[in-house]
Amino acid sequence: MADAVLSAGQDIDRTLVVVFLRGGADGLSLVPPVGDDGYHRARPHLAVPTAKALRLDELFSLHPSLHEMHELYQQGTLAVVHAAGSEDESRSHFEAQDLMEHGGADVAGGWIGRWLRSRQADDARIGGTLSAISLGDELQESLRGSPTATALRALAQLDRSSEAQLLHAQLAALYRPDALLAEAAASALAAATRIATLQATAYQPRPSARYAERKDGDLAVAFSRDLSRVAQLIKARAGLVVACIDLGNWDSHFIQEQLLEPRMRALSQGLGAFANDLGELLASTTVVVMSEFGRRVRENASLGTDHGRGGAMFVLGGGTPGGMHCDWPGLHDSALDGPGDLPVVHNYRDVLAAVLARHGSRDPGSVFPDHPQRPLHV
Repeated sequence: MADAVLSAGQDIDRTLVVVFLRGGADGLSLVPPVGDDGYHRARPHLAVPTAKALRLDELFSLHPSLHEMHELYQQGTLAVVHAAGSEDESRSHFEAQDLMEHGGADVAGGWIGRWLRSRQADDARIGGTLSAISLGDELQESLRGSPTATALRALAQLDRSSEAQLLHAQLAALYRPDALLAEAAASALAAATRIATLQATAYQPRPSARYAERKDGDLAVAFSRDLSRVAQLIKARAGLVVACIDLGNWDSHFIQEQLLEPRMRALSQGLGAFANDLGELLASTTVVVMSEFGRRVRENASLGTDHGRGGAMFVLGGGTPGGMHCDWPGLHDSALDGPGDLPVVHNYRDVLAAVLARHGSRDPGSVFPDHPQRPLHV
């Protein structure tokens, strides 16, 4: 595994992991305000019973499916932010995701791409073959504009045969004279070689890390697999600065509990295993969990919820002080936004700015140029 070591001995190296819950995850299910009577009135069938909720304080709880995350909260390594989101009012998945991943309107590239470029002179890892990865077949929009970025799953599926190695050599020779494509091609081929080196040795998580198994369901297994790959890269000192992971299909218009419960279990089990796997390295690794918007406060006639605004965010590890963070507006009708939505009280960029500050960001204005800085203490 020595070939995978790009930054050995640099214990201060930090890694950011961004988990995007695509589809508009219901923050009122993830973090139910069981101490607010308006919550129970608005959701006579969907509200989490107070007796089953995993209490955070007198007002808020976690859904009972999130017991690993509750343990992390009790340990002080998980921060929860409620009534969080963006200024987008379209309630459109595409528009809300696009705005959030770009980090604002009318800005070039993604917010992670701008952050990496602003840090390039200070962090020698940035620009390395595996400094920015997407655990998927395509790059997330937030990575657009990064000095380098790799779709890890696509590369991991490449053939390792001698014929493939010959093809790599031929591709390298083909692109080397090309002024426009030589650097990108060399980076992609180097990343493939680096991944092959890692895969040659079976990864052994820490004994306390229980990643999902087949009995836990395909969704949980896939999410755990992505997180274990990130843990492997972090522990191998492979130069990883940021990783993006999607956990999708949270659009819960119909029979919501059947859709959300396996996703919440996948999220909680995966994060719990990841934290245990990293051990002391969790202190230098931050996981941010976010979604493009929350759901309507009132349940609909199909035992689901429709597109809303305010949702929930989570920050795990990386030196977070933990705790519950929310200036709660309440769920009485006069406090709701538009057709009955939890308003956005905390802008998602205020959460991200606080995280990036711990990861060496000295100029948050260059990352979020059209947003006044009000970082939350998360």
